[in-house]
Amino acid sequence: MLFATFPVGPLGCNCSIIGCKETGEAAVIDPGGDPERIIELAASHGLKIKYLLHTHAHFDHVLGAKAVKEKTGASICLHKEDQWLYDNLAKQTALFGMTADAPLPVDQYLQDEEEVQIGKVKTKVLYTPGHTPGSLCFSMEGKDSVLFAGDTLFQGSVGRTDLWGGSFDQIVKSIKGRLFTLDDSTEVISGHGPNTSIWSEKRDNPFVGG
Repeated sequence: MLFATFPVGPLGCNCSIIGCKETGEAAVIDPGGDPERIIELAASHGLKIKYLLHTHAHFDHVLGAKAVKEKTGASICLHKEDQWLYDNLAKQTALFGMTADAPLPVDQYLQDEEEVQIGKVKTKVLYTPGHTPGSLCFSMEGKDSVLFAGDTLFQGSVGRTDLWGGSFDQIVKSIKGRLFTLDDSTEVISGHGPNTSIWSEKRDNPFVGG
């Protein structure tokens, strides 16, 4: 498996590219901006983007989806509970003094426990509502397990729950009931900021640790 994570867009969302070395298929998690950079990086590794996997539909995680799909034909994937946020992309950006084109239709609604096959690599969908009603994480278990946590879990913190559709009780339940059941050694790629691990957050996170 190949993967790279780098900040994109106006709020520095951590975008990740997952690729299969053998087949050249790839998925992009949270194309929140800088679509040309995403496309060029994938191409530089000989990868063809097949899926755009969104952890949730806040504008800073979806802004680049339209342009990447138009260039690559990749499928836009989202949980159905965040469709309303996705449809209100223009209103979201207006709150930050920005504008956005109308988003393209969602191609596939992702469901809890579904496995997305990317060539010979696969990632499991974990439904983790709280930051938004349709928040997802993407888990890749194995020798070096990785969790793409979006804005559900951060180093020493959790995602905001004071935005549209947020719930603190739900996000804590999602983290403790779903994410903290993963192997302690799992590396956590958050939606913003540095990486962490499941063990570190169990031990030190003041919102959900202990």
